[in-house]
Amino acid sequence: MSNKRFVIDTDAGVDDAHALMMALAQPDIQVEAITTLTGNIEVQQVNRNVFTVLDVMQRDDIPVYQGADRPLVRAWRWETEAFHGSDGLGDWPQRPPSSRRVEPEHAVATLIRLANTYPGELNLVALGPLTNLALAVRLDPDLPKKIRRLVFMGGAVTARGNTAIPAAEFNIYCDPEAAHIVLDAFSGAAMISWEVTLEHPLPWEWYQELLKLPGPKAQFFKATNERILAGQSTYLLPDPLAMAVALCPEIVLQSDHHRVMVELHGTLTRGQTVIDYANKDRLPQNVEVIRRIDIEKIYQLFRQMLTP
Repeated sequence: MSNKRFVIDTDAGVDDAHALMMALAQPDIQVEAITTLTGNIEVQQVNRNVFTVLDVMQRDDIPVYQGADRPLVRAWRWETEAFHGSDGLGDWPQRPPSSRRVEPEHAVATLIRLANTYPGELNLVALGPLTNLALAVRLDPDLPKKIRRLVFMGGAVTARGNTAIPAAEFNIYCDPEAAHIVLDAFSGAAMISWEVTLEHPLPWEWYQELLKLPGPKAQFFKATNERILAGQSTYLLPDPLAMAVALCPEIVLQSDHHRVMVELHGTLTRGQTVIDYANKDRLPQNVEVIRRIDIEKIYQLFRQMLTP
Protein backbone atom coordinates (compact mmCIF):
# COMPACT_ATOMS: atom_id res chain seq x y z
CA MET A 1 0.00 0.00 0.00
CA SER A 2 1.37 3.40 -0.96
CA ASN A 3 2.16 5.99 1.72
CA LYS A 4 2.93 8.69 -0.83
CA ARG A 5 -0.55 10.05 -1.48
CA PHE A 6 -1.00 13.58 -0.10
CA VAL A 7 -3.80 16.07 0.30
CA ILE A 8 -2.78 19.59 1.34
CA ASP A 9 -5.32 21.85 3.05
CA THR A 10 -4.16 25.47 3.03
CA ASP A 11 -5.02 29.11 3.61
CA ALA A 12 -2.07 30.03 1.34
CA GLY A 13 -0.10 32.76 3.01
CA VAL A 14 3.62 33.15 2.32
CA ASP A 15 4.84 30.25 4.43
CA ASP A 16 2.02 28.05 3.05
CA ALA A 17 3.26 28.84 -0.46
CA HIS A 18 6.77 27.68 0.40
CA ALA A 19 5.41 24.55 2.07
CA LEU A 20 3.43 23.80 -1.10
CA MET A 21 6.60 24.26 -3.15
CA MET A 22 8.42 21.82 -0.90
CA ALA A 23 5.78 19.14 -1.51
CA LEU A 24 5.54 19.78 -5.23
CA ALA A 25 9.31 19.40 -5.59
CA GLN A 26 9.22 15.82 -4.31
CA PRO A 27 9.34 13.38 -7.24
CA ASP A 28 8.06 10.38 -5.30
CA ILE A 29 4.81 11.73 -3.86
CA GLN A 30 1.42 12.21 -5.47
CA VAL A 31 -0.51 15.30 -4.40
CA GLU A 32 -4.07 14.16 -5.03
CA ALA A 33 -5.60 17.55 -4.27
CA ILE A 34 -5.04 20.95 -2.75
CA THR A 35 -8.00 22.16 -0.73
CA THR A 36 -8.41 25.80 0.26
CA LEU A 37 -10.13 27.82 2.97
CA THR A 38 -10.28 31.24 4.54
CA GLY A 39 -7.61 31.90 7.15
CA ASN A 40 -4.62 34.11 6.45
CA ILE A 41 -6.76 35.73 3.76
CA GLU A 42 -10.21 35.07 2.28
CA VAL A 43 -10.60 31.91 0.26
CA GLN A 44 -10.92 33.49 -3.20
CA GLN A 45 -7.48 35.03 -2.77
CA VAL A 46 -6.18 31.77 -1.30
CA ASN A 47 -7.19 30.07 -4.56
CA ARG A 48 -5.31 32.68 -6.54
CA ASN A 49 -2.20 32.19 -4.40
CA VAL A 50 -2.30 28.43 -4.89
CA PHE A 51 -2.61 28.90 -8.64
CA THR A 52 0.47 31.12 -8.59
CA VAL A 53 2.49 28.46 -6.78
CA LEU A 54 1.38 25.79 -9.24
CA ASP A 55 2.39 28.07 -12.11
CA VAL A 56 5.81 28.73 -10.59
CA MET A 57 6.33 25.01 -10.05
CA GLN A 58 4.97 24.21 -13.53
CA ARG A 59 2.50 21.64 -12.23
CA ASP A 60 -0.63 21.10 -14.29
CA ASP A 61 -1.61 17.77 -12.74
CA ILE A 62 -2.98 18.88 -9.37
CA PRO A 63 -6.63 19.92 -8.91
CA VAL A 64 -7.61 22.69 -6.49
CA TYR A 65 -10.87 22.58 -4.55
CA GLN A 66 -12.35 25.56 -2.73
CA GLY A 67 -13.57 25.02 0.80
CA ALA A 68 -14.88 26.97 3.77
CA ASP A 69 -15.12 30.74 3.38
CA ARG A 70 -15.44 31.40 7.13
CA PRO A 71 -14.90 29.72 10.51
CA LEU A 72 -17.62 27.50 11.93
CA VAL A 73 -18.87 29.97 14.56
CA ARG A 74 -16.93 33.20 14.96
CA ALA A 75 -16.80 35.91 12.35
CA TRP A 76 -13.61 35.92 10.31
CA ARG A 77 -11.47 39.02 10.61
CA TRP A 78 -8.55 39.76 8.34
CA GLU A 79 -5.67 39.97 10.79
CA THR A 80 -2.54 39.02 8.86
CA GLU A 81 -2.13 41.79 6.28
CA ALA A 82 0.83 43.26 8.15
CA PHE A 83 2.62 39.93 7.84
CA HIS A 84 1.46 38.33 4.57
CA GLY A 85 0.61 41.51 2.66
CA SER A 86 -2.61 42.66 1.06
CA ASP A 87 -2.65 39.67 -1.33
CA GLY A 88 -1.53 37.10 1.24
CA LEU A 89 1.59 36.43 -0.80
CA GLY A 90 3.88 39.23 0.25
CA ASP A 91 2.49 41.71 -2.33
CA TRP A 92 4.71 40.21 -5.01
CA PRO A 93 4.67 42.89 -7.71
CA GLN A 94 5.66 40.59 -10.58
CA ARG A 95 2.79 38.16 -10.10
CA PRO A 96 1.60 37.04 -13.55
CA PRO A 97 -2.07 36.25 -14.22
CA SER A 98 -3.15 32.63 -14.05
CA SER A 99 -5.73 30.88 -16.18
CA ARG A 100 -6.37 28.14 -13.62
CA ARG A 101 -9.78 27.54 -12.06
CA VAL A 102 -11.00 25.67 -9.01
CA GLU A 103 -12.78 22.37 -9.51
CA PRO A 104 -16.58 22.31 -9.12
CA GLU A 105 -16.55 19.92 -6.15
CA HIS A 106 -16.45 21.46 -2.68
CA ALA A 107 -13.24 20.81 -0.73
CA VAL A 108 -15.08 19.05 2.10
CA ALA A 109 -16.66 16.61 -0.34
CA THR A 110 -13.23 16.11 -1.88
CA LEU A 111 -11.68 15.16 1.47
CA ILE A 112 -14.42 12.60 2.08
CA ARG A 113 -14.25 11.21 -1.46
CA LEU A 114 -10.47 10.78 -1.45
CA ALA A 115 -10.47 9.24 2.02
CA ASN A 116 -12.95 6.65 0.79
CA THR A 117 -11.13 6.12 -2.51
CA TYR A 118 -7.76 5.57 -0.80
CA PRO A 119 -8.57 4.34 2.72
CA GLY A 120 -5.45 4.14 4.87
CA GLU A 121 -3.26 5.76 2.20
CA LEU A 122 -3.80 9.52 2.45
CA ASN A 123 -1.36 11.79 4.25
CA LEU A 124 -3.28 14.96 5.11
CA VAL A 125 -1.28 18.12 5.77
CA ALA A 126 -3.27 20.98 7.32
CA LEU A 127 -1.49 24.32 7.00
CA GLY A 128 -4.34 26.62 8.07
CA PRO A 129 -7.42 26.57 10.29
CA LEU A 130 -9.07 23.15 10.56
CA THR A 131 -12.50 24.20 9.27
CA ASN A 132 -12.61 21.99 6.18
CA LEU A 133 -11.48 18.95 8.11
CA ALA A 134 -13.97 19.56 10.92
CA LEU A 135 -16.82 19.74 8.43
CA ALA A 136 -15.63 16.53 6.78
CA VAL A 137 -15.50 14.78 10.16
CA ARG A 138 -19.04 15.85 10.95
CA LEU A 139 -20.28 14.54 7.59
CA ASP A 140 -18.25 11.32 7.80
CA PRO A 141 -17.44 10.46 11.44
CA ASP A 142 -15.33 7.49 10.30
CA LEU A 143 -13.06 9.72 8.23
CA PRO A 144 -10.19 9.81 10.78
CA LYS A 145 -9.87 6.01 10.55
CA LYS A 146 -9.36 6.31 6.78
CA ILE A 147 -6.55 8.88 6.96
CA ARG A 148 -3.07 7.41 7.16
CA ARG A 149 -1.59 10.42 8.93
CA LEU A 150 -2.64 13.95 9.81
CA VAL A 151 0.07 16.56 10.28
CA PHE A 152 -1.08 20.04 11.24
CA MET A 153 0.61 23.34 11.94
CA GLY A 154 -1.12 24.83 14.93
CA GLY A 155 -1.31 25.29 18.63
CA ALA A 156 1.00 26.38 21.40
CA VAL A 157 2.44 23.90 23.90
CA THR A 158 3.46 26.45 26.55
CA ALA A 159 0.71 29.04 25.97
CA ARG A 160 3.08 31.22 23.94
CA GLY A 161 0.74 32.36 21.19
CA ASN A 162 1.02 34.79 18.29
CA THR A 163 -2.47 36.38 18.24
CA ALA A 164 -4.64 38.89 20.07
CA ILE A 165 -5.29 36.07 22.54
CA PRO A 166 -1.85 35.78 24.18
CA ALA A 167 -1.99 32.02 24.67
CA ALA A 168 -3.38 31.11 21.23
CA GLU A 169 -1.60 30.28 17.97
CA PHE A 170 -3.23 31.72 14.83
CA ASN A 171 -4.56 28.60 13.06
CA ILE A 172 -6.33 27.37 16.20
CA TYR A 173 -7.40 30.89 17.22
CA CYS A 174 -8.97 31.43 13.78
CA ASP A 175 -11.43 28.55 14.29
CA PRO A 176 -11.27 27.01 17.78
CA GLU A 177 -14.47 24.98 17.32
CA ALA A 178 -13.05 23.31 14.23
CA ALA A 179 -9.83 22.47 16.04
CA HIS A 180 -11.84 21.02 18.93
CA ILE A 181 -13.79 18.77 16.57
CA VAL A 182 -10.70 17.55 14.73
CA LEU A 183 -8.54 16.87 17.79
CA ASP A 184 -11.42 15.09 19.47
CA ALA A 185 -11.91 12.85 16.42
CA PHE A 186 -8.34 11.95 15.44
CA SER A 187 -6.25 9.61 17.54
CA GLY A 188 -2.69 10.35 16.43
CA ALA A 189 -2.31 13.70 14.68
CA ALA A 190 1.19 15.20 14.57
CA MET A 191 1.30 18.79 15.87
CA ILE A 192 3.81 21.43 14.82
CA SER A 193 3.37 24.12 17.46
CA TRP A 194 4.27 27.79 17.36
CA GLU A 195 7.00 27.18 19.95
CA VAL A 196 8.64 24.54 17.76
CA THR A 197 8.61 27.13 14.98
CA LEU A 198 10.36 29.64 17.22
CA GLU A 199 12.91 27.07 18.32
CA HIS A 200 13.79 25.90 14.79
CA PRO A 201 14.53 28.96 12.64
CA LEU A 202 16.60 28.47 9.53
CA PRO A 203 20.03 29.96 10.27
CA TRP A 204 20.30 33.31 8.53
CA GLU A 205 23.43 32.37 6.62
CA TRP A 206 21.63 29.31 5.21
CA TYR A 207 18.72 31.50 4.14
CA GLN A 208 21.15 33.83 2.39
CA GLU A 209 22.61 30.85 0.54
CA LEU A 210 19.15 29.92 -0.71
CA LEU A 211 18.71 33.43 -2.11
CA LYS A 212 21.76 32.90 -4.32
CA LEU A 213 20.19 29.99 -6.19
CA PRO A 214 19.24 30.76 -9.80
CA GLY A 215 15.93 30.31 -11.58
CA PRO A 216 12.28 31.37 -11.28
CA LYS A 217 11.52 29.25 -8.20
CA ALA A 218 14.29 30.88 -6.19
CA GLN A 219 13.27 34.30 -7.49
CA PHE A 220 9.68 33.70 -6.34
CA PHE A 221 10.94 32.50 -2.95
CA LYS A 222 13.03 35.63 -2.50
CA ALA A 223 10.34 38.04 -3.71
CA THR A 224 7.58 36.65 -1.49
CA ASN A 225 9.85 36.76 1.57
CA GLU A 226 11.01 40.35 1.15
CA ARG A 227 8.05 41.92 2.94
CA ILE A 228 7.79 39.55 5.88
CA LEU A 229 11.55 39.47 6.50
CA ALA A 230 12.20 43.19 6.13
CA GLY A 231 14.46 44.19 9.02
CA GLN A 232 14.58 40.62 10.34
CA SER A 233 17.56 38.39 10.97
CA THR A 234 15.61 35.18 11.61
CA TYR A 235 13.71 33.05 9.12
CA LEU A 236 10.86 31.17 10.78
CA LEU A 237 9.27 28.17 9.08
CA PRO A 238 5.84 27.32 10.52
CA ASP A 239 4.18 25.64 7.54
CA PRO A 240 7.39 24.35 5.89
CA LEU A 241 8.21 22.56 9.16
CA ALA A 242 4.81 20.84 9.09
CA MET A 243 5.27 19.86 5.47
CA ALA A 244 8.78 18.55 6.11
CA VAL A 245 7.53 16.38 8.98
CA ALA A 246 4.80 14.99 6.72
CA LEU A 247 7.20 14.31 3.85
CA CYS A 248 10.10 12.94 5.91
CA PRO A 249 8.99 11.62 9.31
CA GLU A 250 12.60 10.69 10.06
CA ILE A 251 13.50 14.36 10.54
CA VAL A 252 11.67 14.31 13.88
CA LEU A 253 14.30 13.97 16.59
CA GLN A 254 11.97 14.10 19.59
CA SER A 255 8.23 13.95 20.17
CA ASP A 256 5.80 13.21 23.00
CA HIS A 257 2.26 11.88 22.99
CA HIS A 258 -0.37 13.73 25.01
CA ARG A 259 -4.04 14.56 25.23
CA VAL A 260 -4.46 17.95 23.56
CA MET A 261 -7.68 19.94 23.94
CA VAL A 262 -8.86 23.36 22.79
CA GLU A 263 -10.23 26.10 25.05
CA LEU A 264 -13.45 27.47 23.56
CA HIS A 265 -14.68 30.00 26.13
CA GLY A 266 -11.99 31.86 28.05
CA THR A 267 -11.84 35.62 27.56
CA LEU A 268 -8.04 35.51 27.64
CA THR A 269 -7.56 31.92 26.47
CA ARG A 270 -10.10 31.12 23.72
CA GLY A 271 -8.21 29.13 21.08
CA GLN A 272 -5.48 27.99 23.45
CA THR A 273 -4.38 24.38 23.09
CA VAL A 274 -4.39 22.78 26.53
CA ILE A 275 -2.08 19.79 27.02
CA ASP A 276 -2.79 17.26 29.74
CA TYR A 277 0.84 16.51 30.54
CA ALA A 278 -0.06 14.53 33.68
CA ASN A 279 -2.89 12.58 32.01
CA LYS A 280 -5.28 13.76 34.69
CA ASP A 281 -8.43 13.12 32.66
CA ARG A 282 -7.36 9.54 31.74
CA LEU A 283 -8.45 10.04 28.16
CA PRO A 284 -6.49 8.58 25.22
CA GLN A 285 -3.45 10.51 24.04
CA ASN A 286 -4.59 11.99 20.74
CA VAL A 287 -1.62 14.05 19.51
CA GLU A 288 2.04 13.49 18.77
CA VAL A 289 3.58 16.76 19.95
CA ILE A 290 6.70 17.37 17.88
CA ARG A 291 9.55 18.76 19.98
CA ARG A 292 12.81 18.68 18.01
CA ILE A 293 13.45 18.58 14.27
CA ASP A 294 16.62 18.10 12.21
CA ILE A 295 16.93 21.61 10.77
CA GLU A 296 19.81 20.65 8.47
CA LYS A 297 17.50 18.23 6.65
CA ILE A 298 14.92 21.02 6.36
CA TYR A 299 17.57 23.12 4.64
CA GLN A 300 18.24 20.30 2.18
CA LEU A 301 14.52 20.15 1.36
CA PHE A 302 14.59 23.88 0.64
CA ARG A 303 17.60 23.50 -1.65
CA GLN A 304 15.85 20.67 -3.47
CA MET A 305 12.69 22.70 -4.00
CA LEU A 306 14.53 25.79 -5.27
CA THR A 307 17.11 24.15 -7.51
CA PRO A 308 16.21 24.58 -11.19
